Amino acid sequence: DLVDWRKPLLWQVGYLGEKYDEWVHQPVDRPIRLFHSDFVEALSKTAWYVVFLVWTPVVLYLSWVSYTALAQGNTRLFSSFTTEYSIPVHKYYFPFIFLLGMFLWSLLEYLIHRFVFHMKPPASNYYLITLHFLLHGQHHKSPFDSSRLVFPPVPAALVIAFFYGVLQLLLPEVLGLSVFVGGLCGYVVYDMMHYYLHYGSPKEGTYLYGLKAYHVKHHFEHQKSGFGITTRFWDHPFRTLIPEETFEKED
Repeated sequence: DLVDWRKPLLWQVGYLGEKYDEWVHQPVDRPIRLFHSDFVEALSKTAWYVVFLVWTPVVLYLSWVSYTALAQGNTRLFSSFTTEYSIPVHKYYFPFIFLLGMFLWSLLEYLIHRFVFHMKPPASNYYLITLHFLLHGQHHKSPFDSSRLVFPPVPAALVIAFFYGVLQLLLPEVLGLSVFVGGLCGYVVYDMMHYYLHYGSPKEGTYLYGLKAYHVKHHFEHQKSGFGITTRFWDHPFRTLIPEETFEKED
């Protein structure tokens, strides 16, 4: 082994240099310890249901806030540019805005997975290798560590707050909130589905069965493609779809 498994791995992987990329994509079926501190180590682990329990009430509450705010009839699109041609946004539009947020999340999910989680850190940069391992490398090294298949609420909250701020800058307040809550729901679905794809047993021939097979291929054979988790949709236009013939050979 290139690392000492008896010690936290986070501070070791940066020294692997050019060997890191190959090492991190050779999966093992064993738990990983990241930090020396028991407290910080505990914070880095999350049971799947914690994500659901923390964020579902937020989605429901913000959905109610968005709908009731739109019901007041004061929200207009493009009102910051022109009042004469601004478009009123009625409360009946909320479900469609919500779905737009979920759709935008699916794109964001793909982009983060491909360009952030699967960046190839320079072999000479200890800190980027360490960051990559913390964000996603540890998941590929130990894909069956159930305690690290979903994002801990605290770091997730920081990222979620960032995207909330971006939407508030780009869109009218209530409209931005409506898109945001749809995206937040998309994130919850993503985390739940990601856990299920690793530990669930979907029925053969179903949509989830196909996604599970697709995600297994991503982990064990095609780490440079197959970045979609909840859907393969974005792998098509970005040309990162795992070839169908690899599934047909197994059949």
